[in-house]
Amino acid sequence: MPGQSPMNMMRTAPRPQRRRAAPPRRRRLWPFVLPVAITLLAAGWTWLWYYAAGIAGEAEAGWIQREAALGRVYACGAQSIGGFPFSFISRCDQAAAAFKSNNPPFDVRATGVTFSAQVFRPTLLNGEITGPVTLADPGQQPVFVANFSNAQLSLLGLPPDPEAITVTLRKPRLDRVAGPGSGMIFQADAVDVAGRIIAGSARSNPVIEATGHFTGATAPTFHPLLAEPLQGDVDFVMRGFTDFSPKPWPALFREMQAAGGGIEIKTIRIERPDAIIAGTGTLTVNTQGKLNGVIEVAVVGIENIVPLLGIDQLIGQGIDRLTGGSGSANQGLNALDRLVPGLGGVVRQNAASSVIENIKKMGQPTEIDKKPAVALPVRVEDSVIYLGLIPLGVVPPLF
Repeated sequence: MPGQSPMNMMRTAPRPQRRRAAPPRRRRLWPFVLPVAITLLAAGWTWLWYYAAGIAGEAEAGWIQREAALGRVYACGAQSIGGFPFSFISRCDQAAAAFKSNNPPFDVRATGVTFSAQVFRPTLLNGEITGPVTLADPGQQPVFVANFSNAQLSLLGLPPDPEAITVTLRKPRLDRVAGPGSGMIFQADAVDVAGRIIAGSARSNPVIEATGHFTGATAPTFHPLLAEPLQGDVDFVMRGFTDFSPKPWPALFREMQAAGGGIEIKTIRIERPDAIIAGTGTLTVNTQGKLNGVIEVAVVGIENIVPLLGIDQLIGQGIDRLTGGSGSANQGLNALDRLVPGLGGVVRQNAASSVIENIKKMGQPTEIDKKPAVALPVRVEDSVIYLGLIPLGVVPPLF
């Protein structure tokens, strides 16, 4: 071509560039997938809730059947079920229970009882009781009324094989509202009780540990020692049961006695404002269902405990018998006052002081919480509890 150099003529002419075709536009699927996924998830969760609710419902029904086998029959005035989507809740209004196997039998009524279980753990039932709770003879007006600010319990396991149970009470109070001795019987700031199988299983040689904790507890009508607010902890282990199938406790303790089992007291600690009692020991059951054994205790403030054990009562009864009376402690000491005015009071004071000194000589010095204490053996013979020669109380036979 004119005007072009030979070199330019030798170069290859550039090829015209073709335009690439635009890739086909993909449709966005998430607007369609998301509703389907949500629907499937909701359906799956609903199925899971109904499945878990079925297990929880069967567990609740199983526990009720287990109680019925023990002579404790439960009923509801009205019942409702809910809790979807995260839990299963069964509410029983105007709950009632008939304890037919007890001697004597009695009825219990509560304003309401609610049981709940979480979707992912349907075999753990958590219950809450709405007070007041009344106790009465069958078909009669209430004799006792229990109130509390909060009452909860939990049951773990598939019936009829329990694994653990806990009871939690806040501000409990028990009053007698009919009959002699009406008034407050027991009250506390808090009470926690738990039991669990720590070895074996419910069907084969279960070893059961029971623990208790209480604060601000008083029961003045039972014993003068319980008139001041108490706090304490108890931990004991029971061995010798064949199984834990539905049966009364007396039958279980008969199994314990036949198997040579017993009760190991791992810890017992009770504190009053003016004293502390702590101890450990082992108890066995004899053929009459009575307890025998020794509990090694240490006591801080024993001089505050002994006067409340009724030493003057025992001495007064002995004096009254010697003077031909009926065995009344007051009559015996009053007889001394008639002989020499004020002699009964002197006997009371000197008796307590003498016993305190003798007990201190019997024991060994020790410490609790860096406080001076006396270590003493507490004997249990035929269910009578003795501190030295002083009877402290009697435990009812276990069967």
